Amino acid sequence: MAMGGLCLLWLHFLGISATKMKIVEEPNTYGLNNPFLSQVTRLQPKISPAAISGPPHLHKLAGKCFSMIEASYKYEFCPFHNITQHEQSFRWNAYSGILGIWQEWEIENNTFVGMWMKEGDSCASKNRQTKVIFTCGTSHKLAHVSEPNTCIYWLTFETPLVCHPQSLLVYPNLKEELQKRWDMAEQSHYDGLITQQGYRKLLQAIFEDAGYLKTGQEKIETKEQNHSQEETLSRCNEERNKLSEEVQMLKDILARHNISTILPVSDEMPALITSQIRSDNQQRGDPGDRNDSL
Repeated sequence: MAMGGLCLLWLHFLGISATKMKIVEEPNTYGLNNPFLSQVTRLQPKISPAAISGPPHLHKLAGKCFSMIEASYKYEFCPFHNITQHEQSFRWNAYSGILGIWQEWEIENNTFVGMWMKEGDSCASKNRQTKVIFTCGTSHKLAHVSEPNTCIYWLTFETPLVCHPQSLLVYPNLKEELQKRWDMAEQSHYDGLITQQGYRKLLQAIFEDAGYLKTGQEKIETKEQNHSQEETLSRCNEERNKLSEEVQMLKDILARHNISTILPVSDEMPALITSQIRSDNQQRGDPGDRNDSL
């Protein structure tokens, strides 16, 4: 019984109680309504937002956030920063997470057609991402949120800043040097000196140099960073499984000895528990460590 008490105290030192308890898997986040975690703790981005870019008149939106509630979820859009989703529920594990972090523009036909928020919270084998579409409106506000594909969201943002027909054109917002490069590419394509594919590659390079799109190297670095995070998570899960097995073994010892007392903590406790485990194994026919007889 005394040795059993030592085992119980060692388990108590590990944070395990002898009383019955309900063990639940901790979710990715405690949710919006958990008073014990700050918003910063609950929402931890994988990467930092990209630099502010695109039409200068939209830069005034940086540092501001706009929210709306739709289908029991609150969406908050912070231009050039991120977009988050908060479940409006009093469940202890109500979802609160990141749907994307500002990364780059989507450009088609000389027009900024969307702002991409990527590398949000994990969703199965990929990360959540959101495309923000700007439309003309009398005020700044979120108008609609949809999920056309699993974990890929589309958000419509109304603003008077895009009501002018040329407000989202790419060419006028480029520096003079980049405009000249575009002119040369356009002329070469017109003269048949480069193919359509070559022309698109030249424009891609121009947009990357302007900071509108992420470069190939930046995308590789993001992939490597995500891979490193996955490896770290995998190692943590392995260690957790090992610890769970050790805890279960100690629980079995408690059950066999019908433990009901707790003895004072001592520095010799780990060694005593190990000795007790070895003794139990030897009683079941385990020859033990042959070095013990030397």
